[in-house]
Amino acid sequence: MRKPVVAGNWKMNKTVGEAVDLARELIAQIQPYVGVERVLCPPSVALTSVAPWLKDTGIGLGAQNMHWENSGPFTGEVSPPMLAGLCQYVILGHSERRQYFGETDEGVNKKVKAALAHGLTPIVCVGENLAENEAGKTAEVVTRQTRAAYENLSADDALKTIIAYEPVWAIGTGRAATPAGANAVIGLHIRGLISDLYSSSVADSIRVQYGGSVTAANAADLMAQPDIDGALVGGASLKPQEFAAIVKAAAA
Repeated sequence: MRKPVVAGNWKMNKTVGEAVDLARELIAQIQPYVGVERVLCPPSVALTSVAPWLKDTGIGLGAQNMHWENSGPFTGEVSPPMLAGLCQYVILGHSERRQYFGETDEGVNKKVKAALAHGLTPIVCVGENLAENEAGKTAEVVTRQTRAAYENLSADDALKTIIAYEPVWAIGTGRAATPAGANAVIGLHIRGLISDLYSSSVADSIRVQYGGSVTAANAADLMAQPDIDGALVGGASLKPQEFAAIVKAAAA
């Protein structure tokens, strides 16, 4: 049985003080749901302030991005050693990073390897945009991104990762993929490729989240799908009751 994982990506929201307040509210709401792995991903400037509040709660802490180099002349970047020991997870290859900051498949692969080398669990994001979806290229894009992210990774390393399928056209639009549609992409194209790259056992064991306009209203239907193992949640993760309802749906 794959344990579902629900991660809240706060994106570029909340000051440090506001982040601590939100974390405290969320802890109170989601701590009882031990049947699901829970992760909060505040902005990098708030990681050190939120971390103490999560200690001994069973709730994990994640970063929203990182560079693949350990140090160097990379102004504004955060390195793997800066995150190691501070948080346990890191979101990599999010569509907003790809769209607005020019991230490439090759760069995502470097980041995944760097995260694993420093004991961090990568949440590897893949997904097609609206034009690609409407052109029938979903399988092509998702397969390409997944293959590139896992290039030269061993089966053991692959099992230490989490994949998030996030159709770009659904992120922040209120237009989520249908549960059956998301499940089909994950089962056929993501697990199918992982099976080809490694084995059916690895494909059956790796956890794949869905992300893209996940709400309290659609969470139960999404979580009921056999190939969806939780959610990477954006806007709803800023609303404690809404996020708690999503966690509860995943736990059920």
